[in-house]
Amino acid sequence: MSVWVEEISESAVDDRSIVHVREPDPATVLAFRASEEGHGDLMVLGPRTRASYLTPKVLSRCVTVRLRPGWARAALGVPVSELVDRVVPLRELWGARADLLAERMKDRPGEESALIDEALLGRLASCSPADLSQAGLLDAAIGRLSVSRRPPYATREGTAPRVPDVARDLGISERHLRTLFTGAVGVAPKRFARIDRVRDVLARAGTGSWASLAAESGYYDQSHLTADFRSVMGVSPGAFMVGELPATTTCSA
Repeated sequence: MSVWVEEISESAVDDRSIVHVREPDPATVLAFRASEEGHGDLMVLGPRTRASYLTPKVLSRCVTVRLRPGWARAALGVPVSELVDRVVPLRELWGARADLLAERMKDRPGEESALIDEALLGRLASCSPADLSQAGLLDAAIGRLSVSRRPPYATREGTAPRVPDVARDLGISERHLRTLFTGAVGVAPKRFARIDRVRDVLARAGTGSWASLAAESGYYDQSHLTADFRSVMGVSPGAFMVGELPATTTCSA
């Protein structure tokens, strides 16, 4: 698996009655979808600043590749700020190469993740040293800002990082850090940290009280957690946990 791939998953969708929750995510995702009719396409899901609640399409195969935040610009060749809250065909970014890759994936079921990884490794070979250096710097910044990347044995309570401190630790200005984040991650550092904390809460919801989760995820108190959660999930934490979700929309991509 290439250095800029964080996770690869494979699934099928055959039940349209189940609500699909697309969580907010600072990462960019590549998705290959094969329909029951034999069609296959490659889509790019840009960073999502808010959750969406979808009635999914029926798919015989769906392979998703989650790129490490900070590496998407090098992998895709465009500023990630252009992809925020959008779903676009990969062909709009890679041209005919994307269509050829989609055809290969359609014809070789079971090898989709390996084919995507191979294509991304090809992109790595064409990256300039400056691109790779920038991605490495962002990876270091994200490691400091991300609550969810910290090891389970680390002390979590009261550890929400401050963007100025991260910039200083890396030897760059806060303005330069914001510019790097906007181009390569798609969102500013503070918004990245907010989304990351909510994702951390979602991953651990039900393991303790909301007050303890707030402290462990770096919130000042439970009310700050609730405000952030509602702003990106559209409902309060309590409503989300009991399935009181916003109205769904039909998945169009």
